[in-house]
Amino acid sequence: MRDSYGEYIMRNKVAVTLLVVLLVSLVVLSTGCGFFNQPGKTPAEVNRDHARTLRINQQEMMADIDRALDLDKPSKLTDKHLP
Repeated sequence: MRDSYGEYIMRNKVAVTLLVVLLVSLVVLSTGCGFFNQPGKTPAEVNRDHARTLRINQQEMMADIDRALDLDKPSKLTDKHLP
């Protein structure tokens, strides 16, 4: 038995409604809390975290360079001890 035109339209409306709900849900979920203007951190906290990350990265990079150039420990080239 064939569906009537009214049933066809109704089924399409349900499908379109579900698709719109799904897309809106994906947008809201992908943007997180920033979408609702409720940031998890203040700008000062973010700046402090960025500065800390940069400082730690610089320290780690310098430690890696010192290790590669054997500057991380004193050399044993002399028998004299420095105070």
